[in-house]
Amino acid sequence: MRRPNNRRKFVKREETAKHRINDKIYARQIRLVREGKEPIIMATTEALKQAEEAGLDLVEISPKADPPVCKILDYRKFLYNQKKKEKELKAKQSKVVLKEIRFGPNTDDHDFNFKLAHAKKFLEEGNKVKAYVFFRGRTIVFKDRGEILLLRLAQELEDYGIIEQMPKLEGKRMIMMINPKKK
Repeated sequence: MRRPNNRRKFVKREETAKHRINDKIYARQIRLVREGKEPIIMATTEALKQAEEAGLDLVEISPKADPPVCKILDYRKFLYNQKKKEKELKAKQSKVVLKEIRFGPNTDDHDFNFKLAHAKKFLEEGNKVKAYVFFRGRTIVFKDRGEILLLRLAQELEDYGIIEQMPKLEGKRMIMMINPKKK
């Protein structure tokens, strides 16, 4: 008796394109959008002929519309322009960076001023600042000192940022968040 062939057959997958183009458009009628002209409803075959005569592609822009919206254009150029637009949008997005500043409940004035200067610089650059007082061991009994320290910091940074979260004790840390002011 022969054993069945257990080898897998590899099937080439078609590229999953973002848009249907030319003969991949299955709708009978489409709405053809043209530069500087009114959109018209026509048979897909007729639109394909027009695209072929122009040496361009018929691209389905909005497949869920009734009838689907198509344009006659150079598909590669269209994809290139779309990628370019996406890159520009991505470049314009501002990434919010969170900077942390750590204090102890017994932080001295010189250290406070040094860290205050850093916090000002961070806020001017447009970064969020997370200031916290870390209580180690028995220093937890100085909660009020930590809160006073953070409120003093908030008062000094009034011109540079807006308090998002007032000082709040979480475990061994008293945390305060400050957002930069919009320019």
